[in-house]
Order: sequence, then C-alpha cells, then structure tokens
Amino acid sequence: MHSSLSNAVSIHPYFKIKEGKLDAFRSLIRQFTKATESEDLCLYYDFFLKEDVSQAYCREGYVGAKGVLTHLENVGSCIEAALEISDLYRLEIHGPAEEIAQLEAPLAGLNPEFYIHSAGVSAS
Repeated sequence: MHSSLSNAVSIHPYFKIKEGKLDAFRSLIRQFTKATESEDLCLYYDFFLKEDVSQAYCREGYVGAKGVLTHLENVGSCIEAALEISDLYRLEIHGPAEEIAQLEAPLAGLNPEFYIHSAGVSAS
C-alpha cells in the first residue's frame, strides 16, 4: 500500500540567480506564491534560498499531471520573469509513470529530468 502522496507529481526547479538580481528574485517569489495560493490541485509549494551563492530552489507537489499543467499555465508570466533574472540549471519532475507520460511533451522545452516512482512506504 502506498501513501496518497506516492501518486502525486512533484516539481524540483533549481535557479542560479544573476548577479545583482537577488532582491528582484525575492520579489518574484512573492508573485509566484500569491498566484499559486488559489490552486486547488497544489499540495505544497515552498521556495528556499541559498543567498551566499545566489541560488533558489522550489519544492512543489500537485495532484497528478493536471495539477502540474494547471500550475504552469497559472504562473507562466512568473516563469518568464524568473528566466530573465536567473538560469534554470536543473529541473526534476517526479511521479507515477502514467502521470509523467502526460507531462513529457508539454514540458519538453524546459528539458526536465523525469523520475518514475518505483517504490514507497505507507504512512501509518
């Protein structure tokens, strides 16, 4: 038996913020989170900063591929703005094979690494 979160899809983008743009990226984080607050299929959405090397990471999870695609459409303008002031140097997508299959074509332009769920434990 799997935890209900084993069927979720998580996204893990890593950003290298351009020199002098850390404050602008912080402001953009507020825009990302404000836009995401209204998404019913979002399970969690958190940003983390490593300021000493100007890097950011977002930990996010959704109910299925539909949740991911809804989110990406919702924050499209924020993603465009982020790519102007940072480099997306790594993007991982984790989830069940049937959900990942629905994301491969729509996300191909972002060059993600896809990880297929293979085993897990049930929360007691």
